[in-house]
Amino acid sequence: MAGKLYHNLIGGEWMASKSGQTLQNINPADRSDIVGIFPASNAEDVALAVAAAKKAFATWRLVPAPKRAEILYKTGQLLAERKEQFAREMTREMGKVLAETRGDVQEAIDEAYYVAGEGRRLFGVTVPSELANKFAMSVRMPVGVIGMIAPWNFPMAIPSWKLFPALVAGNTCVIKPAEDTPLSTYNLVQTLIDAGLPPGVVNIVSGYGPEAGAPLVEHPDVRAISFTGSSAVGSHVAQRAAANFKPVSLEMGGKNAMIVMDDANLELALEGALWGAFGTTGQRCTATSRILLHESIAATFTQRLVARAEALSVGNGLDDGIEVGPQVNEQQIETSTRYCEIAVAEGAKLLTGGKRLIDGPYAKGTFFAPTVFGSVTPAMRIAREEVFGPVVSLIEFSTFEEAIEIANSIDYGLSTALYTKDINRAFTAIRDLEAGITYINAPTIGAEVHLPFGGVKQTGNGHREGLGALDFYTTWKSVYIDSSNTLQRAQIDNAE
Repeated sequence: MAGKLYHNLIGGEWMASKSGQTLQNINPADRSDIVGIFPASNAEDVALAVAAAKKAFATWRLVPAPKRAEILYKTGQLLAERKEQFAREMTREMGKVLAETRGDVQEAIDEAYYVAGEGRRLFGVTVPSELANKFAMSVRMPVGVIGMIAPWNFPMAIPSWKLFPALVAGNTCVIKPAEDTPLSTYNLVQTLIDAGLPPGVVNIVSGYGPEAGAPLVEHPDVRAISFTGSSAVGSHVAQRAAANFKPVSLEMGGKNAMIVMDDANLELALEGALWGAFGTTGQRCTATSRILLHESIAATFTQRLVARAEALSVGNGLDDGIEVGPQVNEQQIETSTRYCEIAVAEGAKLLTGGKRLIDGPYAKGTFFAPTVFGSVTPAMRIAREEVFGPVVSLIEFSTFEEAIEIANSIDYGLSTALYTKDINRAFTAIRDLEAGITYINAPTIGAEVHLPFGGVKQTGNGHREGLGALDFYTTWKSVYIDSSNTLQRAQIDNAE
């Protein structure tokens, strides 16, 4: 099936890339189905988009924040009306099952309504001055043009996390969607336009990282970068941006542990393990990729988990009854395959899966069997490195303290979970687990838009999506108003 031709959005106009090159957006459940043809942009396209955003910033920053927020609220309403259409198009381009893509669009709706409320809550602070007849306060100011690089696994939700708070704060944006899933970002931005967003406030430049992403990071008129992707690429982005003293918000990888204690509700933990490990085909930075099992329940839990994993229905996410969709592309299949080979070579026991599905309904897609490894030790690569596929490792432990140590022993620190009925252990885990998110009696996935989202160590650099995003998309200005009609010198005239 031939795909529709799309262009970049620059200054309110749809424009073909100056490169003359295009890329194909392909359905991972059926590689013969071309969802769309998108520009493979270059530095010239990026420069045009940044110039348009810079021009628009001059007027957008002067629009009162509550008025900016009204556009976001209207966007939420329109997204709700278009939810089913956008979800189906997202499943076609990304692969995850329809229930999940509906949730992806819903997250953008939630973000629109949440951030719209911030239009009347861009609070500064007032403080008493140390001098007489002097007023002191602080206000939030927009940063300017923001460059945004989005991932493919949540192709509408994550762009909404970036765009909406940046816009309500008065910034303008250039966003590069992931080359595997650009359509959902196009749908999101078109909805903003339909809600009344002025031309040039948001610009889209599609393409590959080296040709389009790198020029965006390095452009001198881009004042800040928001990046979601792998830790390796994030490190490169941070280093290039630092050369120009440019702030960067990084949300990167994870190797998330779910701890199941001997007193846990095992059925609840099993449900959480299946959803956390195989939801979105394991293609989440918060995926449950390690399950730490108390030795007394490990055998029972393992047997039941393997049986449940083998019963999962894998297929096209648009079909009824499908629980696990395809991986997004051939590269992800190769990664999952390679890590399964590494795990076996290091002594892990393959309990189920471990291979690409190629026969019958799987022949035209990029499907990988839900995979469970047992006899995994904390030192194995399968227990330490991010796979980003439907692959989960089971690790046994003897004591609660040992479980915490194993969970913390990796380079990442995004999400963690503990299943227990012991409230004391729960609060100890909340305190001691090195992660940006901790769930109690729930899996490692399921974040809500109004709480901070992000992690520590090689997962992030301290900034957050959700609550806290406005701290990145605004800069503080301190204001002093002296009505004394005399020169007053702080710390000098006030010394006695």
